[in-house]
Amino acid sequence: MTVETFTFTFLAALAVASGVVMITHRNPVMSALALIANFFALAGLYLTLRAQLLAVLQIVVYTGAIMVLVVFVIMLLNLGDEERLKERTSLWKGIGLALALGVVAELGFIIFAGSGAQLPTALAPNAESLGTVEGIGDAMFSRFLLPFEMTSLLLLAAIIGAVVLAKKKS
Repeated sequence: MTVETFTFTFLAALAVASGVVMITHRNPVMSALALIANFFALAGLYLTLRAQLLAVLQIVVYTGAIMVLVVFVIMLLNLGDEERLKERTSLWKGIGLALALGVVAELGFIIFAGSGAQLPTALAPNAESLGTVEGIGDAMFSRFLLPFEMTSLLLLAAIIGAVVLAKKKS
């Protein structure tokens, strides 16, 4: 087992474990911290795949900005009364259990049915340039220019809408 394979396996296990902790923990702050650990593990996975820009963006955007916002919202909500948050019916629990069993069945099928498939042993010839700033910038401003500009217009419309909704009536 090479160092790269060991690192990838360790980070993948860390990502899965932190995801399970995030979902199962009752304390929302601890769940948010587990999500931060998951984001760092994903950034490490991006680094093992030689996607340096995506790894940095994962840490800066998600861990640095969005998770700070999530933690502030959790703190402002003051979720002290747990009795009001308990579910009264078990219908949603049954639906959730059925969906979880479906996902486990799909994963089992993928693992056992795909066990005979040959996995790729080498990276693509252009793998060194795919995750770099230059590679992503070239793709974003050449082939994907229209979706990039449409996304910027959509974000601009969302910002204008938020300002209009937040404006107090005089």
